[in-house]
Parts: sequence; C-alpha cells; structure tokens
Amino acid sequence: MPLHVLDDKIWFPPVEESLPDGLLAMGGDLSKERILQAYQKGIFPWYDGDVPLWWCPNPRFVLFPDDVIVSKSMRSVLKKNTFDFTINTAFAEVIHKCRTVNRKDQEGTWINNDIINTYSQLNKDGYAYSAEAWHHNELVGGLYGLLLGKVFFGESMFSTKANASKFAFIRFIEYLKERDIKVIDCQVYTEHLESLGARMIMREQFLQLLESYI
Repeated sequence: MPLHVLDDKIWFPPVEESLPDGLLAMGGDLSKERILQAYQKGIFPWYDGDVPLWWCPNPRFVLFPDDVIVSKSMRSVLKKNTFDFTINTAFAEVIHKCRTVNRKDQEGTWINNDIINTYSQLNKDGYAYSAEAWHHNELVGGLYGLLLGKVFFGESMFSTKANASKFAFIRFIEYLKERDIKVIDCQVYTEHLESLGARMIMREQFLQLLESYI
C-alpha cells in the first residue's frame, strides 16, 4: 500500500491504511489544528529530518492509571520526598531537556523546532502539560504530553538523576487519577514504561477508548 502524502488541507487517511510498522502518512504541517485532529484519531507525529511522519501503530502501548506499578524502592523515594513535584511550571525547560538529554539505546531526537513551537503553543492554550521533578531547585526529571478529554498522550520524558522521571511520572499519574483520566497513551514500547505498568493493546481497542473518552 502506498504511503499517503499530506498537503495543506488538514486531513488524515483511515488508520487501517498504516504500514506494518504503523507509519500512516508524511508531510503536511505541524499546526495546532492538525495536531489536535491527529491525536483524536490516534495518530501522532515523529520527524525524519525536516519531514513530519504520522504514525498509528498496532498494537498500541498504553497505561491505565489504576495499573501503575510502584516498586518498593520507588515507594521509598516517594515517602522520603526525595524530589519536589510541580505541574506546568517549566514547560519550555522540560521539552528542551527531552530534546537534549541522552537516553539509553536512542540516537538523536525527533523533537525539532517545529515540535517545540507547536507544543509550547498548545501548552499556552491548555492542551499540553508538563510534569517536573526538582532536586535542590534543579530540574532533574520530567515529561510532557497532551491532555484531551480523559486521555493523556505522553510524548517524551527525561531524567538527569536516578528515579527522577519515574517520580514525576508516578506523581503525575496521581494527579491524572484525581481528574478521572482513563488512559495514558505511551505510543510505542519502552522497557522503562513497561516496568511502570504499561502494556500493549490492539489498535481497535485503543481507538474505541478514544471515542469513549475524548
């Protein structure tokens, strides 16, 4: 099946037409309107050079808030208040560190200036959120993503100190549970998020969840 090429019109082909690796389309822009439509359809952008690539993999990696796993060591970190936790106090710094901090088994980054500009605007408009972990007033871990309806779409996370990103993630899940958020989209598999309770579900089930909760 040929890869769809997007133009200036904001539209997406049916997600069932994705390639086996989940790639659905390329091109278009990263406007706020296109991003919001994409996420509502279960589609998210990654970049390859200067060209936006749009993905909807099957299966999908998600975490249901009630399934979060807090290890004994992390319970100790949480109990001791090793870090301070905030929400939306340093969005620009979080997304910058997600772009620049090296991660295990990952070369380079898909977070370019277009991503930063669009998601920063989405943050100002109340759609994008950041969660932050601080140690002695230094930002040492965090994550960002979009909140639509009762679904949080995680985009990226970083850590410069052991357990900092896990701390921010767990505390943020507590916040999301208070807001009755039903599912956290983790997009694609990582061992790190699997250790926190994320698991694979079929794309059809994921799309049904979006229809119910957005």
